[in-house]
Amino acid sequence: MDQNNKKNPRSNGGKNNNWRGLVSLISWALLLTVIVSLATSYMGSTGRSASSVALEYGEYRDMVTGGDVQSVDFDNEEDLLLITPVDGYVYTAADGTSYTKSTDDKGNAVYTTGKADSKPVSLQFFTVKVESNDAIIAFLTEYGVHDIDQEYKPQMGFFTALLLNMAPFFIIMAVMMLVMNIAAKKSGMGGIGGIGGVGKANAKVYMEKQTGVTFADVAGQDEAKESLTEIIDFLHNPGRYTEIGAKLPKGALLVGPPGTGKTLLAKAVAGEANVPFFSISGSDFVEMFVGVGASRVRDLFKEASKVAPCIVFIDEIDTIGKSRDSRMGGNDEREQTLNQLLAEMDGFDPTKGIILLAATNRPEVLDQALLRPGRFDRRIIIDRPNLAGRLATLQVHTRNIKLAEDVNLKKVALATAGCVGADLANLVNEAALRAVRKGRKLVTQEDLLAAFELVIAGTEKKGSVLTEFEKKLVAYHEVGHAMVAYKQKNSEPVQKITIVPHTQGSLGYTLLMPEEDKTELRTRDELMAKIAVSMGGRAAEEVVLNTMTNGASQDIQDATNVARNMVAMFGMSDQFGMMALASRRNQYLDGGYGMDCAQDTAAQMDKAVKEILDECYRQAVETIRECREDMDKVVAYLLEKETITGAEMVAIIEGRDPELVDEAYASTRSQEEGRALTGDIEPAARKVHMISQKIEAPAEPADAPQESADAPQEPTDAPQEPDGHTPEQSADSPDEHHPE
Repeated sequence: MDQNNKKNPRSNGGKNNNWRGLVSLISWALLLTVIVSLATSYMGSTGRSASSVALEYGEYRDMVTGGDVQSVDFDNEEDLLLITPVDGYVYTAADGTSYTKSTDDKGNAVYTTGKADSKPVSLQFFTVKVESNDAIIAFLTEYGVHDIDQEYKPQMGFFTALLLNMAPFFIIMAVMMLVMNIAAKKSGMGGIGGIGGVGKANAKVYMEKQTGVTFADVAGQDEAKESLTEIIDFLHNPGRYTEIGAKLPKGALLVGPPGTGKTLLAKAVAGEANVPFFSISGSDFVEMFVGVGASRVRDLFKEASKVAPCIVFIDEIDTIGKSRDSRMGGNDEREQTLNQLLAEMDGFDPTKGIILLAATNRPEVLDQALLRPGRFDRRIIIDRPNLAGRLATLQVHTRNIKLAEDVNLKKVALATAGCVGADLANLVNEAALRAVRKGRKLVTQEDLLAAFELVIAGTEKKGSVLTEFEKKLVAYHEVGHAMVAYKQKNSEPVQKITIVPHTQGSLGYTLLMPEEDKTELRTRDELMAKIAVSMGGRAAEEVVLNTMTNGASQDIQDATNVARNMVAMFGMSDQFGMMALASRRNQYLDGGYGMDCAQDTAAQMDKAVKEILDECYRQAVETIRECREDMDKVVAYLLEKETITGAEMVAIIEGRDPELVDEAYASTRSQEEGRALTGDIEPAARKVHMISQKIEAPAEPADAPQESADAPQEPTDAPQEPDGHTPEQSADSPDEHHPE
């Protein structure tokens, strides 16, 4: 009985909504029918009003008895008699003008005034029908008028006329119902309640069998998965938490750059928990009707409460969750939707197991009321994966790919620093497509690295033709980048140099590829080296060819951005010191920032940026002049081959034969200098050992055998400098905290 009583209000509410929708539909159909009828009547009468002459019924009878009527037509729609006079009949208008009726060559009745400059006009005489049709016909026949409308039909019955008049209403109503039903089916909403379900939530419900996504399908986000594991455990075993009095967070906000897998991770949570999954985009709440978004929020949480425990996922929540600001004029529909969302998040009971997950890449624009504890209690960062994360992601995306024996995913993971999961998935797919184009049944290491170059530079322009001077200029430009990078201590190694034009606008490029996974931490020397490498192309143009080209435009822009960040954000200028002149605006999108200083300070900042650029450019010019002889050798070999590796460049500089370099994509830094690629790669955080004091090696016993020079040495946990020496810990070392 209790269950039946609970269902009755819902069923009655559904019936009431359907009745209201039906009444609304009938009202709209009636209104459209009246409008169509009035428009039809108006259009039928406008043609007659301009050239019509209304006669009194007595005048009409006098014309018939006087023999002035040639024919009479019946207008049954408006109950009129349309009269055509005989030729020679004279009609005198109210202004005194006389019109004489005649027939033209085509048999049409025309009226003329007799004046020389007058033109024939058409007149239509009519009168209101006040007698029955039979009496009118008998009267006309009596006085010799036999030309009567032959299409005359006797008046129809009342019900027949009613049906014909109501036909437009039924046609319009049927068309409206058909259109609304089609729209309801496409949007996943049924019924005619609320004008096609405008206020219904467009939430697509995925069950665990339909999503088919678990944590095994998500790689590179170990920290995020650990944060969401507790939510899954609560949905499976809520008693463990309720016994101690703990409450599960109502909502979790997934924040990160595009393509990092926020939506995939939300589906994986539903798949692991084996609960229903409601997915809806923030834009689905916004409509042209005010109040529809709030209605959809209510409907979404109402449907979720019926199948709890469940997970509700709102993608791109910044669409409706933007900060409410009345200074620039608010959006009533969006703010009402946000207010309803806040109220619903406060209203539902977390013990039922309704978990709200939301994703955005613009957390800085969200309203503070939405982020406070009790609503979105947790903010889970879904950031770009590190080296171990990229390796795991590549392993996931290559599960169904047939790989050759020479494939080393660790090298690919090293090459793709900064890539997100979507980039890696695209890279693997492009490699598979390239293998098919080459006629192979397996994907090789060359396919994977070539696909990476395809993503960053595009495909080769096979039809482009460069002159000898242009080819030489591009070669010196690219070798200038490579030579400065090779001579810089803090720059990344050069892996490939090419002067083949590509589709993304470059006539050639120099590929720098890190040999180890670098974090976001960069020293001033590394940033200065990066700027100097960008300046190497322009420096080579000026030193060798005494000219400048527009090919260095992108290099100049990249170098300027790095220098501006050093001054405005990183506090690396002598003039301003540790003063923040700007703040980050879109951290997870374009990374842009806004100035937080006066205009005079911004002008001085430009001068500081120019000083950094000038200093790096001087270093690049000095390097090019010192290595001019080696550059000429490398350029000559590059003009012959068009594409060379970094190892081939090193061989030329050292006087060795570059043809003996067999390894494809070998860089200027030997593998022994970089990070070893054997064994499993663990997350970087597990290999960090911070110490606060120097650890002395244990004293060896006097009778211990001496190790030979050729014996292998055990690796130490102490960090190594690039030259192989262990740095000494200073007294003011910042390493004062222990992770354990």
